[in-house]
Amino acid sequence: MKQIYGLFIILGIILLTGCRHKDPDGIYYPFKTHAWQRFNILKFELPVKRSEKPYTLVFFARHNEEYPYKSLDFSMIMNTPSGEERIREFQLMIRDADDKFLGTCEMEICEATIVLKKELYINKEGVLLIELENLIPRMETPGLLGVGIRMKQN
Repeated sequence: MKQIYGLFIILGIILLTGCRHKDPDGIYYPFKTHAWQRFNILKFELPVKRSEKPYTLVFFARHNEEYPYKSLDFSMIMNTPSGEERIREFQLMIRDADDKFLGTCEMEICEATIVLKKELYINKEGVLLIELENLIPRMETPGLLGVGIRMKQN
């Protein structure tokens, strides 16, 4: 009997942990090595419902003082449940002209954000698929703790 309880506890721990963290508004991918590898394409699956109100998609990056660049360049491929595909490149500004970090900083961790899509109307229930690719021309981008996407309904 104790073995069955132990098995259920282990199974519960496995199910509660994973490589990405979900919150009610989106998904966050932490980087264990504090670096985003160049060819590590991140895939987000966000459940969406058909709605008359539009959604806003926001990308956020958490970084520390070791982040060496002024911006984080990445591309996004978004597929809606109705089959529409959108492709776009972004430049998230991390530092200003005086080399100070932009965004919000608490202690040694900063968070920068950029709107991926405003006024996104979903006319079919399903899963919104988003792929992000790091476009910085280095094998890894150090100083990144993780990245994520938040989805809010307007």
